[in-house]
Amino acid sequence: MSTVLVTGASRGIGRATAIRLASKGWDVIAGVRRLEDAEASAEDRGSRITHVVLDVTDESQVRALDGKLPPELDAVVNNAGIVVGGPVEAMPLDQLRRQLEVNLVGQVAVTQVVLPRLRRSKGRIVFVSSLSGRVSTPMTGAYGASKFALEAMADALRLELRPWGIPVVLVEPAQTDTDMWRTAVDVLEETVSALSREHRELYAKHIEGQRKTIPRSQKMATPAEGAAATIELALTAKRPRARYVVGALPRIQGIAAQLMPTRMRDAVLASAGGVPRRI
Repeated sequence: MSTVLVTGASRGIGRATAIRLASKGWDVIAGVRRLEDAEASAEDRGSRITHVVLDVTDESQVRALDGKLPPELDAVVNNAGIVVGGPVEAMPLDQLRRQLEVNLVGQVAVTQVVLPRLRRSKGRIVFVSSLSGRVSTPMTGAYGASKFALEAMADALRLELRPWGIPVVLVEPAQTDTDMWRTAVDVLEETVSALSREHRELYAKHIEGQRKTIPRSQKMATPAEGAAATIELALTAKRPRARYVVGALPRIQGIAAQLMPTRMRDAVLASAGGVPRRI
């Protein structure tokens, strides 16, 4: 039976993916940031899921991963990710670095460790990206940058690994009903509270626009199981595509955004993101 490593499996898309794959007969190694996260996953016990503590930004844990994996590995789902929000002008550089470390560098670090096994098994690599890896939106510049970079890295890796027949696949969800969106209002308020008084005043209308648009995005959020089903498809399709967008509406949105002239796209995204016309 096939074996897969899923990172960021404590909750959300990662946990839904681990549970779905286990139910389909995969042996799943679920990477979680803390031992408590594994212990809290009571309903996963007794299944084909084995938890390992894996913070993808912790070099020692990533190095130790090689000794925790079985000799045979058929796939990796690089799912671990975070969101850092706020205006680029006010972005603390340590938070920007943290965003890139988790969403990009950590994914590469894990992939480097597992590639020798995947080369032997002719396995697959799946990166969980986002529609934000194609379309950048206001107040989420750091997150968008991490996903754009992840897509570029995956594209290069797919070409580099072609001689060994190792598919590299990007899965691109849009709004998903996970902690990220459920707590989006609280996260926004934390971000705002960390801004200087000057930046709170400069971006007051942007912030108010975000407060109004978050509920709309929450209503549009789809269950994590939908993304998990797409990840399963990426792992099992005989000839997997390079990219899978999760859901019909996000596919339409992504195509429309890429076909629009930049000026028109900017106007649409600014309006959708609550950016004022003038201040």
